[in-house]
Order: sequence, then structure tokens, then C-alpha cells
Amino acid sequence: MGCAEKDCCTKGVATGAIAFPGTNEPNTPWKLYNHLIAGIPEDVTVRDYCLGTHWSYVEADSGMGVSFTTTGGARRGYTGDLRGMSLREVAELSKSWCFEEASLGVAALNAWYSQRALLDPLGCTYDAAVEAPDGTIRKMDAFEMYRPQISAAGGDARVVVVGHFPHVERIEEYARLTVLERKCSQAGDVPDPACEYVIPGADYLFMTGVTLINKTAPRLLDLAANATTVFVGPSVIMAPFLFRWGVDMLAGSVVADPDKARFAVKNGAGQFFGEALTMAALRNPEA
Repeated sequence: MGCAEKDCCTKGVATGAIAFPGTNEPNTPWKLYNHLIAGIPEDVTVRDYCLGTHWSYVEADSGMGVSFTTTGGARRGYTGDLRGMSLREVAELSKSWCFEEASLGVAALNAWYSQRALLDPLGCTYDAAVEAPDGTIRKMDAFEMYRPQISAAGGDARVVVVGHFPHVERIEEYARLTVLERKCSQAGDVPDPACEYVIPGADYLFMTGVTLINKTAPRLLDLAANATTVFVGPSVIMAPFLFRWGVDMLAGSVVADPDKARFAVKNGAGQFFGEALTMAALRNPEA
């Protein structure tokens, strides 16, 4: 899959200004996206981007942002060259119902919000070593960071995880676990429409950042009003504004090595987390 040119139907697609009519009304779920987009200065320019097989990036004057390449949704509506465009305008793609476009839009948002210059003053921590129950030391792991707190409930805490993360089954050792997954592959997975039934009763909710791409995030956050809520993964937009939506911690990433990130995205291989990204955690100061 080529950079800036993912092969998809281009008949009738737009190449002018990026805009999504009907998404600017107040008091709708779009306000989450509109606020994040509006937080990007108008004078930041996109220099490069790639819609990769597994991951995508947008590189701008402010730095590089990444996201998981999410497929599906509507047909692609925009195939113009994003280079030289305003980062704020490219971030409008986060509102697209074509999830490939939305992947680039979220990467654009991260190109602004995942800057250490913005995150350091907020008390963000990076690659904190976490001791696992077996004594091994791992890089920052949002699930392990909350394990002592969850375990204090004596196994009765109800934990819902949106997205089947690696080793998520470990949570069953100390809590009652439900995994919501669009493509159920494991015995404990339930399909994502079950969110309406299980999240309102959850004590803890861990959400993949992909929910920001597929637009389920606003509803999931509404359902999680009574839960401790954590966004997890490289697609997480590291914007403190999300705390106003009930998020307790953002466990995302910043690009530590743009060259390695570029290679990992374009080549579809490489040790993406260990070499290209630095994992980052930002807690809601009011949580």
C-alpha cells in the first residue's frame, strides 16, 4: 500500500477543501471532534503522511502523529494530496465515516497533541517501568498500572475492555472481565453492541484509541459515566480536553524516532512500539 495513495475507489472523490457538512452543530457527539480540531493552530503545515497497512502517520511542522489504520466504513471521499495543507484541515478527516480517512485524521490530531512540549507541563510520564506480578519489568502498561487499585476489590471489580489487547486475559486473575470486540475471536469476547448492556455497570473501562477513529468513543464515554475510564493505545489523542468527557487517564504515545516510525509504517514491519514510539501516560488531575 503506497504512502498517501491507498488503493481504493477514486471515482467521484473530492480533491478540494476538506469539509463535512452537518458536523458543526452544537450539542451533538461531533463537538468532541470539533473541539480537538479547533485546538490546532491554523499555521501548522502537513509535510508528509502515509496510510500504511497496519499503521498510519502524519508529519507536520509540530511533529509526527500516528494511528492504527482502521479499515471499513464508507467509501473514500477525498484523495487529494495532503502535503502542504493546514494540519487543522487535515484533522477534519477524523470526522470521516471512511475509516481509512479517519485514521489519517486522528494521526493528524496526534501530530499536534502528542508533543512533549505540550505534555511535559501537564505532568505526563513516559515509559515508566512497571513490575508485573511474576517479577518481570515491563514498559508502561496501563492495565498493570491499575492492577493494584482493581485488585483491592477482592476480585469483584467489573472491568470492561474495548478491543482485544494482547494478554488482556490476565485481568481475569483479579477482576470480572468482559471484552468488547468487533470481530470476536476469543471465548470471552462479546460483540461491541453489548456495550449498551455491560458498560453502565462497569467499575473500570479500558478503551482502545480506535474508538476515536470509528466514532464510537462519544457514546462509550456517555455509558461509562460511573466508571474509571482509561484510553489505551497509539491512536489515543493525548489531549487533556478528553478529561472533560470523563476520561481518567490517557495511555497513548509520542513518536520518539520519526525515521523508525516512517520505516515501520511504510514497510509494515519492525518493532514499532519498542523502537519508534515512547509510551506516555497522562492522568486527569481531578480523578
